[in-house]
Amino acid sequence: MRAMRLATLSAGDKGSHAKQHPGSFRYVSVQTGEQPLTRYQGTFKCRYGYGRAAETVNQGDTGQDFAAVRINGNVCTFVLCDGVGMSYLGDFAARFLGNALLEWLDRDQHPSSESMERLLHDLTGPASEQLEKLQPLDNSPVLLREVLMEKRSRGSQAMYVCGRIELSGAARKSRMWLAWQGDSRIRLWRGGQEQSGAFQLHCRTNERWSTLDGPVGGKPHTYEAKLSSSESIRLQLYTDGLNDLDAIQAYIPDEQIQVLLDARHTGGLEDDAAFIELEW
Repeated sequence: MRAMRLATLSAGDKGSHAKQHPGSFRYVSVQTGEQPLTRYQGTFKCRYGYGRAAETVNQGDTGQDFAAVRINGNVCTFVLCDGVGMSYLGDFAARFLGNALLEWLDRDQHPSSESMERLLHDLTGPASEQLEKLQPLDNSPVLLREVLMEKRSRGSQAMYVCGRIELSGAARKSRMWLAWQGDSRIRLWRGGQEQSGAFQLHCRTNERWSTLDGPVGGKPHTYEAKLSSSESIRLQLYTDGLNDLDAIQAYIPDEQIQVLLDARHTGGLEDDAAFIELEW
């Protein structure tokens, strides 16, 4: 078990996971390692962390979760994906979809449910092509090849949450737009009061994105809000590896979140965990 470590990103820090320049910040999770809880502070405040399940670490495997944040001036885009383990290479689906959603949100200043659904369908072609090239099966043992080919025929799948926040001047309201499918947690506090009911009603395990079919289990859920510049906002996203957070409404210090990521009380995480929290 790795020792508990905390990190605060300063202007001079440049690691393999995060990059910061004046007025901008980028973080992309690495699925082959852990990211201790780290804090960035600028126009937005951001906390992020990543951990693989104990079994995944012990076997030297790749994590199924993916997380990324981009901050450029008064705009923040973000994505959190949870690859479906029973699908074919769920880590690929999480990574491919996460990167594609982040690029799209950077380009589209006015995302909508229609454009989101269209994108999810359009991504199936290039995703399927990459998936087929990723792990050739020709040299695999016959029985293993048959199992893998059957799984590949059903595609690679991932649940996701993504969004775009644009802050505006003092007299105008800011805009927050979110989209999701799956059971990753979305929690929102406005003025210190949690208002997460709308998300909890529509977080369903049978919903996800597939490289074969696009949206599965229904259309993407979306949420849009106009926010007052005088209102304090906290948005928290995490995958089911951190489900211990579900019952906690109070603000949790960095050290306590890191304790959950380390999960010494259970001998390591029981599932992969990705965490993003934004405040403005």
